[in-house]
Amino acid sequence: MSAPVRLLILGTGGHANRHAMEFATNSDAKLVAAVDVDIAKVRAFALRHDIPETFTSLEEALAWGEFDAVANVTPDRVHYPTTLQLLAAGKHVFCEKPLAETYAKADEMARRAEEAGLINMVNLTYRNVAPVQKARQMVLSGEIGRVRHIEASYLQSWLVSKAWGDWATEDQWLWRLSTKHGSNGVLGDVGIHILDFAGYGAATDVERIFARLKTFEKAPGNRIRDYDLDANDSFTMTAEFANGAMGVVHATRWATGHLNELRLRMHGDKGALEVIHTPTGNSLRACLGEDVEKGQWQDLDAGTVATNFERFIEAIREGQTREPSFRHAADLQKVLDLAMLTEMERQEKAVSETIADHQPRLVSG
Repeated sequence: MSAPVRLLILGTGGHANRHAMEFATNSDAKLVAAVDVDIAKVRAFALRHDIPETFTSLEEALAWGEFDAVANVTPDRVHYPTTLQLLAAGKHVFCEKPLAETYAKADEMARRAEEAGLINMVNLTYRNVAPVQKARQMVLSGEIGRVRHIEASYLQSWLVSKAWGDWATEDQWLWRLSTKHGSNGVLGDVGIHILDFAGYGAATDVERIFARLKTFEKAPGNRIRDYDLDANDSFTMTAEFANGAMGVVHATRWATGHLNELRLRMHGDKGALEVIHTPTGNSLRACLGEDVEKGQWQDLDAGTVATNFERFIEAIREGQTREPSFRHAADLQKVLDLAMLTEMERQEKAVSETIADHQPRLVSG
């Protein structure tokens, strides 16, 4: 048996613990180092996960160099510069979502990874949900016929609940509400998840969109300390898909009663499917055959699927990038960038548009 993949964890915030735990259970992976600018934080993280080496800068880690791949769990705006450094050093990269804050940066990251021939994947977490994988197979096999209508939602309640902590006092939440701290709001944070959930489950891509974004007042002057709370809290999007279906996609952090719920409904001319994922479990329901006439639904067993973490290590060992790749994440980022433009210009946008013409406005806006 060949040696395990030597893995470095870059960034040791909350999500990094999940990465470390997942990779630690994989006999084909070995956690060898962790990096964080906070020395106390990185040492505590390394102790917790039995990681032998720690560094306070990526430059120090690259000078050491005794690793094959990296889980990039840094804040959103740090993904771009750090990933380019890693690719230049010949390291495989498993990056948290979104890949970058703009399509231009995400596209460059994808091109650099492709040119270098390095394994690249983005942790679009909900690919790990077995029901959406099963639903996709059913769509591809024609079990619900031609998909005509798609409904997708991502509902979170952390702005009206303390179930995840007190957002008004904790930096880990406040930065997500502030554009100057690198956030594109709920659209950038979970919009990429629900677009992937819908497009992957329905086995199609978005072709045209129109979106509306909304920022609600959350504090006097929408400001807490040095955080301007100006990032969008909710979005709604109408979409036309490559398979001809029409759809509605929406997400919010104000969904009272829904801690973290993704829902996908796909209506075809022969049947329909519904996928629901919550922190306590997930489900797949179908209305097929004779049940269509009665409007009755049946629960289906979706089984289990390999996680993104497992598939990243498999991809390295096999020398073949697997989805969701940087390129896929960049394509999703283009849809998100265009969604912001539709809000600014009040015009529907085709995904085939050249985003570069609008990039200065997106950055400055």
